[in-house]
Amino acid sequence: MEAGLCCSLWKPWGLAWRTQILGREGEASSCCHKFCSSVTPCSRKRKSMCEVLSPGLAVSVLKAIFQEVHVQSLLQLDRHTVYSIITNFMGTREEELKGLGADFTFGFIQVMDGEKDPRNLLVAFQIVHDLITKNYALGPFVEELFEVTSCYFPIDFTPPPNDPHGIQREDLILSLRAVLASTPQFAEFLLPLLIEKMDSDLQSAKLDSLQTLTACCAIYGQKELQEFLPSLWSSLRREVFQTASEKVEAECLAALHALSACLSRSVLSSDTEDLLDSFLSSILQDCRHHLCEPDMKLVWPSAKLLQAAAGASLRAYHRVTRSVLPLLLEQYTKHPQSSQRRTILELLLGFLELQQKWGHVEEDESTLLSLQAPVCSVVFSALTDPSVQLQLVGIRALTVLGSLQGFLTPSDLELVVDHLIRLALHEEDSQSSEAAMEAAGSLAPIYPKVFSGRMVPRLEEELQSEREEESSRDHCSLRQRCLQALAAVSIHTSIVRETVPVLLQHLRKVQKGNEARSAQDVVSVCQSLHRVALQCQQDAEGCWYYHQTVVPCLLAMAVQAAMQESTRPLLGKALLEEEVLAAMVPVISAATTHLSPELAAQSVSHVVPLFLDGEVSFLPQNSFPCSFQPFEDGECLEAQRRLVVLLMAFVCSLPRNGAIPQRDRLLGELLALSCSCNCPFTATTAAKCFAGLVNKHPAGQQLDEILQLAVNRMEPGLAEGPRRAQALTLLLWVTKALVLRYHPLSSRLTDKLLGLLADAELGPAVADGFSLLMAESPDVLHKGCHADVRIMFRQRFFTDNVPKLVQGFHGAGPDVKANYLKGLSHVLNHLPKPVLVTELPTLLSLLLEALSCSDRVVQLSTLSCLQPLLLEAPQIMSLHVDTLVTKFLSLTSSPTMAVRIAALRCAHALTSLPITALLPYKARVIRALAKPLDDKKRLVRKEAVAARGEWFLLGSPGR
Repeated sequence: MEAGLCCSLWKPWGLAWRTQILGREGEASSCCHKFCSSVTPCSRKRKSMCEVLSPGLAVSVLKAIFQEVHVQSLLQLDRHTVYSIITNFMGTREEELKGLGADFTFGFIQVMDGEKDPRNLLVAFQIVHDLITKNYALGPFVEELFEVTSCYFPIDFTPPPNDPHGIQREDLILSLRAVLASTPQFAEFLLPLLIEKMDSDLQSAKLDSLQTLTACCAIYGQKELQEFLPSLWSSLRREVFQTASEKVEAECLAALHALSACLSRSVLSSDTEDLLDSFLSSILQDCRHHLCEPDMKLVWPSAKLLQAAAGASLRAYHRVTRSVLPLLLEQYTKHPQSSQRRTILELLLGFLELQQKWGHVEEDESTLLSLQAPVCSVVFSALTDPSVQLQLVGIRALTVLGSLQGFLTPSDLELVVDHLIRLALHEEDSQSSEAAMEAAGSLAPIYPKVFSGRMVPRLEEELQSEREEESSRDHCSLRQRCLQALAAVSIHTSIVRETVPVLLQHLRKVQKGNEARSAQDVVSVCQSLHRVALQCQQDAEGCWYYHQTVVPCLLAMAVQAAMQESTRPLLGKALLEEEVLAAMVPVISAATTHLSPELAAQSVSHVVPLFLDGEVSFLPQNSFPCSFQPFEDGECLEAQRRLVVLLMAFVCSLPRNGAIPQRDRLLGELLALSCSCNCPFTATTAAKCFAGLVNKHPAGQQLDEILQLAVNRMEPGLAEGPRRAQALTLLLWVTKALVLRYHPLSSRLTDKLLGLLADAELGPAVADGFSLLMAESPDVLHKGCHADVRIMFRQRFFTDNVPKLVQGFHGAGPDVKANYLKGLSHVLNHLPKPVLVTELPTLLSLLLEALSCSDRVVQLSTLSCLQPLLLEAPQIMSLHVDTLVTKFLSLTSSPTMAVRIAALRCAHALTSLPITALLPYKARVIRALAKPLDDKKRLVRKEAVAARGEWFLLGSPGR
């Protein structure tokens, strides 16, 4: 009766299950009857997860499966069910299964033997991994368990196209590797297999073997590796010396590193051989002599092997460097040629960099410390060599030596500073100069006293002495380098306190001069100050020192220059030039963005009253000839009004939640100035400042009233009058401020802009304004200055307004259609490409029409938009290949170089379309691209060569 019932319940599992399980009476049939009160394999898998099964039932079921079922004769789904049942029981009945001892392991070996389906193998490999890592008894079946899994090594599996299961070759590789590298008990069987596969001609087999060896070294010990070390080293050495594959070389070096690390972990006793020492001796014996070969053919492979082994542990490092470093120093002296010396110094640098892993140089063991004098001598000699390439390696080595605490003596450090100053200021080649400044920046925070006490005074002296000499191109270059070097070393707060006064003092001297180069001098100082500000931002103390020192000083000098403009026009006029004021903006902004709310509130309480009330008491040297009134009317105050740009840099960089005193009054003054000022620079600055404050203003009635006031000022100005351009500028910036924060008024203002595209006078400027709306502004309204920028605002703007742009284009007159195309191309150019691809079918016809527009900006913008689409949406673009080919080839003859270059890049990108669509045009395109090969501009010729070469190769075998 039980057998009959069980038979009916196991029916869905197939004939094989019925005949194999039910062919015997007794316990097996009874336990199957108890377990199989379900009708599907899936339900049996679920039942195997049940935590309330009777004790012993899991063992009985598995015994029945192991003894009565030939699993590999079942269908894939049934085999997967068996593996799932075993997995579930291992998760819920671990102690019961472990009671079976090695019989459980042997039973599973029989179940898995011969499995071929990758879906089942992933589960089976996980079961084997759990058997080992959860300490199930393997008994005498270690080799059998290894054989039943290692037969799949290396994995050779290519998933079928459109595989619904998504199993990749890498999944199987990693799963099998986890099994093979899970126990040292496999070592005697696995290591010969790995050595064999390392000698394979298949690169994939080599890589898999090397990666598996690396994984095994994490759990192996000296005992497992001892017998196979010579063969392993022989295979690794051969591959590094002979391989042409960088991947294989990298994996060989990683495996050698892992071997050395594994041997380094072994605890030595008095009666055991030091395998690490003997292993490293073999490596040194085979590699060391290559470092001395005159042709240096195998220098780099040998050095890489030595460094891979040495980098595994401090013990290995000492053993290798004790033999190699003296040899490299000797070879450097023997070879007089700069190219050979460069190679040897790069090898030495590699070993020096390994020492950085362990930090402080230990006096008792370090070979490096015993060779301190010759190492420094070699590095210093490289810094004075005429070869720029040798100098660059020497600078890198100097940086590494400086990072090793305790290696350089005080006299060495002084010499280091002297070399860096000489290279930074007086070396003709810019590469060496820039590298020296970078090295100074790396070492300055390690030795702040040395750099602040020796380098900064030397740089100040160079800067002062240069100012007393006659101006020349060389002196200008020296001045620039001094300023850059001062900024480069301003990493530590103590150094910043020394360098900032030097930079500001130089700025004051420039203010008092009247040379033609003063403006460029000020810009250079501001660029250095900006770099210092960025380097101070993460240090609260340094940031506040910088802010309270630099910002008032810049404001004071600018105010002084503005007040003197009417009485002494030439004195300090450089500070009022647009280029100079624009260079001051990032300095003040960077000094403000990272202030704490408390310090920001303290600073804003001084700066805002300065501009609103002329309160100058907080400024240094505040004895000014007249009052500061930038928001008052009068032509004589035009210079003062230009300084609103500095106010913008400050208030638009404050934290969003910070209170601004007299904010409403300030907004009103900015609004009035933006609409009434005759100077475009000042009007634009005021509009940007107004927009930056509006963007951060808390929502509510107060903001609504301010915006309504702005609309009331803009609309009459846009309608007619001499200041339509100023009104449009204000409209654009306010719209951007509101679009970024999803303010409801943004839709109304955007519609106003769309309507102005049809305006004959303002239409082109409005079209360009769409680029302003979508692009990130460098000085205001970006996340770096705490602006309210909502996620995906560009996508939302696209969704809301592009249909209106398209509709407007179709209804516009021929004289303004270009405005709509230009606006559309600006929006599309700043849209994330995945979003654009989805909308491409509806917009492509308009983009193609834009290529026929005579406006060069429209052409260039459209080409820039189309180029990535050719790569990302080839199927859609191929439907218009005839039009695309015609348009692109036509634009390669454009009078504008930028358009010609963009058209050639698009012609190049066309080759990513399906070959069948392109072949009819191949000859035509090749003929047409012959003309730009003779273009007078080198950049055009370069693009033509690249594009024509791809078209020549179109349809060739292997492409």
